[in-house]
Amino acid sequence: MNANRLTVPGPDWHEQVQEKVLEPDIPIVDPHHHLWRRLELDYLLEDLQNDTQSGHDIRKTVFVECSASYRDSGPEHLKPVGETEFVAEIAEESKEQSKPLIAGIVAHADLTLGASVEEVLEAHEGAGRGLFRGIRHALAHSKHPEHMTIVGRSPAGLYENKNFQEGVRTLGRLGYTYESWHFHYQNKEFLEVAASAPETTIILDHFGTPLGVGPYENEREEIFEQWCKDIAEISVLPNVYAKLGGLSMPDNGFSWHLGDRPPTSDELVGAQKRYYEHTIECFGPDRCMFESNFPVDRLSISYHVLYNAFKKMVLHFSDSEKLEMFNGTASRVYNL
Repeated sequence: MNANRLTVPGPDWHEQVQEKVLEPDIPIVDPHHHLWRRLELDYLLEDLQNDTQSGHDIRKTVFVECSASYRDSGPEHLKPVGETEFVAEIAEESKEQSKPLIAGIVAHADLTLGASVEEVLEAHEGAGRGLFRGIRHALAHSKHPEHMTIVGRSPAGLYENKNFQEGVRTLGRLGYTYESWHFHYQNKEFLEVAASAPETTIILDHFGTPLGVGPYENEREEIFEQWCKDIAEISVLPNVYAKLGGLSMPDNGFSWHLGDRPPTSDELVGAQKRYYEHTIECFGPDRCMFESNFPVDRLSISYHVLYNAFKKMVLHFSDSEKLEMFNGTASRVYNL
């Protein structure tokens, strides 16, 4: 995260927008949040609980890797196991307190190790106290990092690496998931990876992150048109699931983090609903799951307003379809 391009809002900023919680009885699994110790940007169990206990019925959560608390010694390929150790300890604390329960961990491993990544997976399993569910090795490669708040640092062309593809297949063979964070211009790369590993359950994070800053600032409609085609093509692969969220990061270009106040749920729906509608139409409710992507999206919106927006997106869906998107899909994918 590029702190030079980041303004972190205080609680007073979020509190300017207060809304009645909609449909408070829907039981929710939040399948995508982070935890980290980063000085003034700390986001730990108390912070997570302050957000998740703000009105919606959040039952369980899944932590997703964010390069936090790696081991500072030992073999390089095993250093990410420190993050699993860190989160597993916090998850134990969550068991002793009120809901939500941190019920799953998606860790990091270098999948270019190919089949040899199994050693790292075994280490995550040993450290995870029964919570380790899969790996995120992001494809994200920033073409214009100077304009980005959250810079994708993966090498260009990672998806073509045969060892990387073998690593993704190894995850499926051993019963683990793979997911990717990448940018809109890499959707074809993600498609190739997913097609190369049909036995692996694969998750598309953040809609493939359509960008709206730098050279993409004035290309939203052109990007959306191509993005729609990409999402439709990706959805044909039955092993791929979609996370619905993560569109309020600074690099998406909506600039709410720079405003005098955060957006209301109606404002978020007005700006973003078409992304949600298209993805749900392509994948179906049983392959979609709403995600908070907190605390990253917290830069733009509060938790209870975000989930109000999610619920407004799907007001016309049946109760069973809503339950899939807010709970069922995530529970199945991550075996919760």
